[in-house]
Amino acid sequence: MLPLLLAAVLSSTPPSPDRYPLDDVVRSIAPTGPARCPAVPLVVYRGTRVRYDHPARVHPAFAERLRLFEEVVAEVGREQFGRAPISLQHAGTYSCRRIGGYPTLLSEHGIGNGIDVVAFSFPRLPRRQQGSVPASLRGSFRVSLADFQADPTTPRARFLDALARRLIGRHDIFRVLLGPAYPGHKGHFHFDVAPYRVVSIWTADDDAPAAP
Repeated sequence: MLPLLLAAVLSSTPPSPDRYPLDDVVRSIAPTGPARCPAVPLVVYRGTRVRYDHPARVHPAFAERLRLFEEVVAEVGREQFGRAPISLQHAGTYSCRRIGGYPTLLSEHGIGNGIDVVAFSFPRLPRRQQGSVPASLRGSFRVSLADFQADPTTPRARFLDALARRLIGRHDIFRVLLGPAYPGHKGHFHFDVAPYRVVSIWTADDDAPAAP
């Protein structure tokens, strides 16, 4: 997969017919010395449908993708737990650096075009809405990638799986979706809108069609 990723980065044509404001930004940089990132506009984004545990600095176009992302998060939360999460914990957005293992390639974080998602916090469910929700999920709780790794059959793990698969099916939000199956991503999801598509959440290629 990694050689294909490199080839895609060097291609001037995104894999999708939908143009994105950052598609033409040059990602190639010098292999040594401090990373030098192109000047791009950045906004402080705190979340709309789901609030972030600390502000995120992102490109305005990526903020719009994050709004769409939050709608999916809320939707899957309601399906799985009867309510949407109230907050999202992330491990970073803008950071001027290279892609790990690719010294000549700029990370999407370097243009405010990526986010590392760690966990979601859910509020206590009002008594009138508890219905058939298990007692262990009626109070407030937190869901992190550790829940999936500990036992992928639990309700919390199923929420993460459902969220990942819903996002994979939505090509209008993120193009790159990485998780524990991808090196260096054991404890978080990485999402971005690079000018190529790579999907590796639970397996090496979660974007591949299912076997008949």
